[in-house]
This record gives sequence, structure tokens and C-alpha cells, in this order.
Amino acid sequence: MIHMKIIEHNIEQFKDNQSTLFFASQIIDLKKQIIETQSLSSHPEMAEMVQGEVDTLIIQINAYVTQAQDLIKKEEVSDKESPREIILEIRAGAGGDEASLFAREIAEMYQRYAETQPWSWSVVDISENDANGYKEASFEIRGEGVYEHLQWETGVHRVQRIPATEKQGRIHTSTISVAILPLFKRTKIVLNDADLEFETSRSGGAGGQNVNKVETAVRVIHKPTGLDVRSTAQRSQIKNRENALSILKSKIQQLKDEEERSQYADVRKKQIGTGDRSEKIRTYNYPQDRITDHRIKESWSNIPGILSGDLGRILKELQIKQKEIETLE
Repeated sequence: MIHMKIIEHNIEQFKDNQSTLFFASQIIDLKKQIIETQSLSSHPEMAEMVQGEVDTLIIQINAYVTQAQDLIKKEEVSDKESPREIILEIRAGAGGDEASLFAREIAEMYQRYAETQPWSWSVVDISENDANGYKEASFEIRGEGVYEHLQWETGVHRVQRIPATEKQGRIHTSTISVAILPLFKRTKIVLNDADLEFETSRSGGAGGQNVNKVETAVRVIHKPTGLDVRSTAQRSQIKNRENALSILKSKIQQLKDEEERSQYADVRKKQIGTGDRSEKIRTYNYPQDRITDHRIKESWSNIPGILSGDLGRILKELQIKQKEIETLE
């Protein structure tokens, strides 16, 4: 009879995490050893020795479980504080073709900035219009500090300029919305199959015959919230489905977080922006070659340079202002 208890744990959780895979394999091996050792307990003269051996094995298992659980907890804290994966969503707003063209320019600005960082950039889904602009587009960016750098970009970006098609030289104002969605590797969000609706279609654009002829694109709709995600970049329907579900979980988590924040008015005092997609945060004024961030009331010149990827000076100033606010609190 075993007098010691093995710490309760979910071995599948350890197997699914690359960081704790070693502990999972060791625990499995030790459990096999316990079964083999206990098979010898039928001999009375060996009972005491068997019990001692089993107790030793259980101590080892408990040690591995504790280490694995501690590692997962540390990862969860790190992931929550500064996620290393985000989804960047950009949508054209008011302004028709001019808004869609600006949406493309802003997407390319972020891509060029990402290329100056140790980050990876990949397309999730792009919807273009006849003007070769983006009606909406989403991208996945991975890397150290990516959320820390870009978290304040969520909101409405406004452009004031003379469109190429404008014959009378009038300045037009167009808008796009940007959203930064952190992707958490570990989330408590559980999706109910009955709440999900899937649609498949052919992926448009470049990608070869397979992409254009086979229904690899996946759109998933979460019926209770109305949220939907479309993934087209992967070459298989399964991969796009997994990608869409992962993003959907993060969207639902973000929705819950926003609902919680709205219950506490003082949260607005502790950050430079509300994180709301509808909040106007920045204006790109071409005639005056000036970019103004309305939250911190700061302006920068050289729009072409910033759109070419020199975004760091704006992001750095936002981080400085945020730290000042936190210090005052």
C-alpha cells in the first residue's frame, strides 16, 4: 500500500508545452517504474523494500510536477505582462478609396518598422479593393517586445492630403482604424463548438495554384459575440482553422478585458489611451508635413521617413509619456 500521494497534475498540460515536455517524459517514465516495482510487492519479504522504492519514485515525480507547474506559472506571468505575438488589424474607414490606400500605407509602415526589429511578419488575411488599397487586413507579428512597442497604436488614424485623383487641389480627410491584439499562448477562454460557425473559401491573390483552386481559407464566426476571424495565409485549411481559432480566443479575451476596464473609471487616468478602436489618436497632415498624436499633444515632421519605417521615435515618446503617468499615480 502506498502511503504517499502524488501531487495532482495534468500530464497533458505538460506535454503540450515545449518548456515542460522534458518533465512530462520523466513523470511518465517514473510512473511506469512504480507499476513495475509494485508488481514485486506480492512477495512478503520484499514488501518493505518495494514500499521504500515506490516512495522514492513518488518524491521524484512530485519534484518534477512542482518544477513544471512553477515554470508554467512564470510563463503565464511573462506572457500576460508582455506578449511576444500580436495581431495587427487595419481597416479603412471614412474616405472611400483614399482611406483604403492610406490603410495600405500604414500597414507597410508597420511592416518596415518590424523589419528594423528582431521580429517576424506574416499575413493573416488581406481584402483589397479595385484601387489596390486595403479594405481590411490583418497580420501576425512575433518577437521580443512587440506588444510593448505597439500596444498604443490602437485607435483611429486620420490622414489629411490631396488625393491623386483630386483635380481642384482640395484637401480630403480620410480615416482608418488600427487594432493591436495580443496573442496569449495560454488563455482560459474555452470555445463551445455549438457557438462556432465555419465558412471555407478559396484564398485570393498570390500563392500558387493550390491556394487559388482549393478551399483553404477559413472564416470562423463566434455567434454569441458576433466576432469573426478570417485566415487565408496558410496553405492548408487545417492550419488556417487553427490560426483563426487562436485569434478568436484572443479577441474574446480582449473583449472581456475591455468590459472589465469599463467598470473602473480611474483606469483611463493610468494610460495614454483607452485602447478603443474608435478613439482618434493620430493625424497625418501632408500639406504641413506633420504627424500629431492627440493623446500626448506631440508632433513630428518628415511623414515620408516615418512611413518608410522610422516609427521608433513616435513609439519611444509614447512609452516615455506612459511611464510618466504611471510615476504620477
